[in-house]
Formats: sequence, structure tokens, C-alpha cells
Amino acid sequence: MIQEIPSWRDNGRGTMVRCALWLVTEVGVGEVFTKSQLREAFPETSQIDRRMRDLRDRGWRISTNREDRTLTSSEHRFVAMGAEVWKPGQSKAKVPAASLTAMQRREVFEADDYLCRICGIAAGEAYEGSVETAQLDVARREVLRPGREAATEMVTECRRCRVGGREGQADLTKILGGLGQMSQVERDHFAQWMAADRRDFSMMERLWGVYRTLPAESRRAVREAVRPA
Repeated sequence: MIQEIPSWRDNGRGTMVRCALWLVTEVGVGEVFTKSQLREAFPETSQIDRRMRDLRDRGWRISTNREDRTLTSSEHRFVAMGAEVWKPGQSKAKVPAASLTAMQRREVFEADDYLCRICGIAAGEAYEGSVETAQLDVARREVLRPGREAATEMVTECRRCRVGGREGQADLTKILGGLGQMSQVERDHFAQWMAADRRDFSMMERLWGVYRTLPAESRRAVREAVRPA
């Protein structure tokens, strides 16, 4: 719980800091606010939208209707607080993580079968009940390993899952502990799923995920291959 934070009305502080304080004290995590409400709170600042976006570089998560389809074009959702920028030394932007090369991205996609490892959707596939199609990307996931040491690993996620909500660590120790509580029959069954890596996805679904990533000429070759002789 945040305690003893300054007032967002203190004009002696920078606009980005005041915006952060306004989000925490007036909006609240998980709540929706409009562009009009933001501008009414800071009428003296012509670029308040930009100052709010600066918070994203400090770990703050603020969604628009591009990431959260429940929002209108004039709404934002305050998803999560980042650095406490009103504290000394906390307002500096995070240093961006080193970008991946095209080959590294491809290796991650191939390892994950060109499927989002959260919802299972394939590249270019439409979400259920929507005309929006999935775009896959590589996300960094912090994994808690045995010995309580955290490491960052790469995983394939669609844009909706990446922006929409997974936070915190993936706990490898919890999974390993659960395996230790299984019977041998359960472990053997689980091992079969892992060996096939298709508990939720059939071979046809896997091929579909790869097919949707192919260039047009290669897609035509696949269509020719499946036509009846």
C-alpha cells in the first residue's frame, strides 16, 4: 500500500510526476479514465498526453483501446504502477533491454511452434468473436528457478496477451514441486504431453500456425499439396 505520497496538485513538481500522482490518487489501479479528465486535471499543460506516455518508460502500464478492446478511443486504463517517480532517483527512464536480432526472434518462434504460449493462438489467426488477427512477438519473462534465483527467458506471446496482463514471475520451482507430488503414472502421462508438446494443440493446429507465417508463394504451394489428386 502506498503511503504518504505527495499531492498531485503541487505545482513545484514536474508534470510527469504530478500525472503519476494523479493516476495513483484520483484514478486508481485498474480503473478507466478519459482523455478529457486528464486534460481537465492539467489545463495548464498542452502536452499532458505526452507527459503521461513518458511514464511508460518508467514501467507504468496505461492501456488504450489498441491493447484493451473494452475501451473506447477516448479512454485509457491505468493497469499498473511503475517506478515511484516522485521519489529521488526514480524518475529516470529505464534503459531499454537489448533488442533481439531477426535470427534470435525466429529461433524463439520456432521453439514455441509459432503459437502464443499464453492463449495458444497462431500468427494471423482471428481471435474468437473478433475480426482482429493475432500478431506474435517475443516477450521477456522472468522465471524463478531452483535456488530462488530469477532469470529472464524469451517466450512467444501475441500482442493481446503481452499487453493485456501477465505480470510477475513464472515459478519453475512450483512446477518442479508439483511433479514431485505426482504418481508415476501421472508423471509418465505428463512426459508424453511434453514429448509431443501438443496437449492443447494437434499436429494440424501446429502446421496451421507455421502455414500462416509463410509468404504468399509458399502458402500457395501448401494449398496445392493438400488438394485432392
